[in-house]
Amino acid sequence: MVRHWKLSHHENFSRMRLKLCPSLTFSQHTDASNLRDNTGWLSRMQSEEIPLSFNLASAVVRGETEEDNSLEEELRLVSEAENEGPENSGKEKLILSQECELVTLMSVVKGRLDLTTSHVYFYDLSQLKDDVERQDFKWALSQLREVHLRRYNLRRSALEFFLTDQTNYFLNFSTKTRNKVFTRILSLRPPSLYQYGSRSPADLLRSSGLTQKWVNREISNFDYLMQLNTLAGRTYNDLSQYPVFPWVLADYTSQELDLNNPASFRDLSRPVGVVNPKNIPEVKAKFDSFEDPSGTIAKFHYGTHYSNSAGVLHYLVRVEPFTSLHVELQSGRFDVADRQFHSIPQTWKLLMDNPNDVKELIPEFFYFPEFLKNLNKFDLGLLQGTKERVNDVVLPPWAGSAEDFIYKHRKALESEFVSAHLHEWIDLIFGFKQKGPKAVEALNVFYYCSYEGAVDLDAITNPVEREAVEGMINNFGQTPSQLLREPHPQRLSLDDFTAKMLRLELRRADFTLFLDNMRPFHVEVCSEKDPLVFLSAPRSPPRSFLQTGMADTLLSVSKGGVVGAHSWQPYDRHSNRGFTLDVDPTLNNTKTRRKLTGPFHPSLPLNSHLFVVSHDAKFLFSGGYWDSSLRVFSLAKNKTIASVRRHFGQSLSPQSPVGLDCKGQGDRDLVTCVALDHCGSYLVTGSRDSTCVVWDVSLLGSGSSSSPGHASPRPTVTLYGHDRPVTCVGVMTELDMVVSGAQDGTVNIHTIQEGQYIRTLEPIGCQGIDAEITFLALSSQGQIAFAANNKMSHSVHVFSTNGESLGSKYVSGRVTGLVAAGDYLVTVDDAGDLTMSRILGLHPVYDVPLHVPIQSVVVTTGNTHILVPLRDGKVVVLAVVNS
Repeated sequence: MVRHWKLSHHENFSRMRLKLCPSLTFSQHTDASNLRDNTGWLSRMQSEEIPLSFNLASAVVRGETEEDNSLEEELRLVSEAENEGPENSGKEKLILSQECELVTLMSVVKGRLDLTTSHVYFYDLSQLKDDVERQDFKWALSQLREVHLRRYNLRRSALEFFLTDQTNYFLNFSTKTRNKVFTRILSLRPPSLYQYGSRSPADLLRSSGLTQKWVNREISNFDYLMQLNTLAGRTYNDLSQYPVFPWVLADYTSQELDLNNPASFRDLSRPVGVVNPKNIPEVKAKFDSFEDPSGTIAKFHYGTHYSNSAGVLHYLVRVEPFTSLHVELQSGRFDVADRQFHSIPQTWKLLMDNPNDVKELIPEFFYFPEFLKNLNKFDLGLLQGTKERVNDVVLPPWAGSAEDFIYKHRKALESEFVSAHLHEWIDLIFGFKQKGPKAVEALNVFYYCSYEGAVDLDAITNPVEREAVEGMINNFGQTPSQLLREPHPQRLSLDDFTAKMLRLELRRADFTLFLDNMRPFHVEVCSEKDPLVFLSAPRSPPRSFLQTGMADTLLSVSKGGVVGAHSWQPYDRHSNRGFTLDVDPTLNNTKTRRKLTGPFHPSLPLNSHLFVVSHDAKFLFSGGYWDSSLRVFSLAKNKTIASVRRHFGQSLSPQSPVGLDCKGQGDRDLVTCVALDHCGSYLVTGSRDSTCVVWDVSLLGSGSSSSPGHASPRPTVTLYGHDRPVTCVGVMTELDMVVSGAQDGTVNIHTIQEGQYIRTLEPIGCQGIDAEITFLALSSQGQIAFAANNKMSHSVHVFSTNGESLGSKYVSGRVTGLVAAGDYLVTVDDAGDLTMSRILGLHPVYDVPLHVPIQSVVVTTGNTHILVPLRDGKVVVLAVVNS
């Protein structure tokens, strides 16, 4: 059966929307293809430039003073709200009910927002339609991580909510009710809310410390640009305010891409329209000669914008729901093939030849290869000259595949040249060259109604005219909020950063950038008689990108079930190693040491699959017990505080209803593996009964004497699909994804929320009844790596989130651990070898023989260290040092 796909709204911590999900209401848009072919070039003769004959004189142009006063009023309201006490706890009470609109890409859904003392509800009040999915939703206030004041159609009337599971919602109100909703939410003091959204975008950037982190190379160019976009009001939820990224390369014709050659790169100090110096005279002349008799329209260099709805749809036309939106924007037809996005080299060439086309890029160019493929097989037409059918996007010669293009393009974004010049582009888009005299000097002035505060829609009384102006703003695009009024600082050069980092003047960097400086240090933790089988580096998940923390405890479990809590300082300027690992002194004291009581089932020796630690290092989850339970061990109380069972053997078939209350039915079976997500919300267990269970652990530890149930994980869904015992599991709440491997040689992928089966992956070249999946790991971009064994070989395989094979290789020893670190995969085996390979292609880049069988492998937060427990009781810490 042919499956069709659409883009999921789920995103990872870097705000990458990576995942495709099944489209249940798919259309091939055959009528849209036929209409295009029947009308040919006549279907689209209008200019891309804004029609300047349209009269906007009645739209009141605001001054800076009015905009500032509006902001001051918001700050006063927020201050009052923050001084109020929280609402009385207890029974859920309605606090506020307000009509609003849910903004989704190019449309709005009329609805009602209900705010209670514990939840936010949105009720879809639009007309019922058979083929349209309802947009009702609810979430607990405890899930609210960020709330930002937003513009919609240049009006300060919207709010954007960001939740701890990486989902977000954009709601539009009136300008007055927006402030009311905002302040009421703040007055409830949601526990996970990082309350910085009440200030102006420029103030937020100043107080966040983001710029200094970027200057010091603590965050990547991609992450910094995405956070600037977010602070400046750019959002995936509104196509007219979509995140904007720069063209960074100028070489789309060479067979090999040379990132050490400055000629390979675009001049980031100039707007796209004048990157080609030949266009400068024409752009200047247009600005100098323009005069509006009415005095409404100010001079401008460009009548199009670098980011608008049509431009986003141009790039994403192959991916639903953008395909349908493209057809809708084109009056029910596809645009003609020659105007489609069909070639990256051709698109760049046209930009350089035409100063009126000033499209910048979208984030997907740096992480989402699927948008370059016509996976849904849409009929995009034939090119007029060559009669070639438009299908997948034509790539530069230096890119061997869509995945290879994305990898190299991201490398270009993070390159030394771009790092040294990215601040110049930021000045143009978000900074002091965005408007005013500096923008005129930089040839960077756009049509006036794209700027914040330029048009007051509330002052337009004529409904027809108001609708026309709204449509123009929506389609033309909007300039981001200005974040800086002074030049942006330059990033540290790689040489300067390296010198400071090795002198311990700066925090340790990502070790994948300094593999030549990696050195192993041996730390004796326990004896060879009772070696570690599990080691974890707990970390507090970031409540916000601007607010991160790292736990200072390493937790271990030995072969005999002894639990250790070791003091860990990844940055220690007083140590010649640059870190400190102090072993738990209770390990050698039989009276004070922590020990799991068991009994564990004798058929399942203790191993790293059976344990996982909560991000705050307070709880240890474990399986493998004789009674088939999942247990929760409190490190503070030194005892088991919960024991729950949900795996019930073969009495339940895949046809049984998901979530069926099956207490007391069938024989229970062993929990063979556990995994916890990065959000601290969901845990998944695999079992010898061939099923997986997803558990809600978001309320763990928040219970009280009146509600003790909060101390136990709560089962939410049971997942089926394997024929033999499950051996390893992984979970990513931010991408709504559960992954499981089993002794049947398959890796299954399901969703968390609905328990929907998505696909099965199999080891390439290793299929057969004797194949077994032994380990799996998930990267921050949702790539799935797993190890497979059969009688003949050991192998490692990597697939993308969407099921594309990224590489396979045979390995010499039996794999005992897998972990992803950025764009790399770390593999360890029972022969004592540690290997690091590039995820795309699995090409090895680093190898260190440790000569002792390895138990598992851990990578610390920020990829600063690799921790390797050995079978002789030692832990090897690999760190970047000054050689």
